[in-house]
Amino acid sequence: MEKGKIIYYKDELNEEFSEAQITPRAIDENYKYIHKNVIWNATAFLLQNILSVPIKYLYAKIKFRLKYVGKEKLKPYKKQGYFIYGNHTQAFADTFITSNSNYPKKNFFIVNPENVSIKGLGNTVQMLGAIPIPTNKNAMKNFLDCVEDKINRGYSITIFPEAHIWPYYTKIRPFKSVSFKYPIKMKAPVFSITNTYQSYGKNNDRVKIVSYIDGPFFPDDSLENVKAKQDNLRNQVYDKMVERSKNSNIEYVKYEKKV
Repeated sequence: MEKGKIIYYKDELNEEFSEAQITPRAIDENYKYIHKNVIWNATAFLLQNILSVPIKYLYAKIKFRLKYVGKEKLKPYKKQGYFIYGNHTQAFADTFITSNSNYPKKNFFIVNPENVSIKGLGNTVQMLGAIPIPTNKNAMKNFLDCVEDKINRGYSITIFPEAHIWPYYTKIRPFKSVSFKYPIKMKAPVFSITNTYQSYGKNNDRVKIVSYIDGPFFPDDSLENVKAKQDNLRNQVYDKMVERSKNSNIEYVKYEKKV
């Protein structure tokens, strides 16, 4: 995206500014979330944790000079499944940033159906870790079984609660608490990763990403109902992400709200 571009928006919850325009496929009860085929799983491991690793590392390092702050917070949980919540400001780098932060743990992503809808690439994207959100209720059980299976195996699952990509956005958009039902149901720790844009270079006019990892976060078990626990967990994560986002000090792309 061109530096200095101005994007005008109305709705922080629902507007999408990704440059990719993809017609989503139906993710119904026939979608295969869990594969038991040995060849499929071996290929997925090869793609996700071996072949793609140098590409992810070099892309993040060369394009964004990626730096992590707080990676040590993940180490006590290296053998345990957990959820990571991050702000959604890059189409490709967001997935690399999370996966690189806790490698060699396998990391998966809850994504919109568009991500597995590119003709001929759906299986490859799934092998790389995509878990698409169902488009009907009949597929929900298979989806939840898949999420629980990954957590039980000690993997991590990344969720972008803002849902839509706003390239280079430096604030945290308000997001709902609905996605926080997963860690509560599965009694899994939660971490946040906040990608910030910071200046560097002779004239401080170039941009790099500094990613802050925080957590673990847990729901308040003194609360009586699940919705209250979801809201509490969401607020913990949101408040920390807002705090970290203040470390951004350069606007590569400007966002202005329409009056």
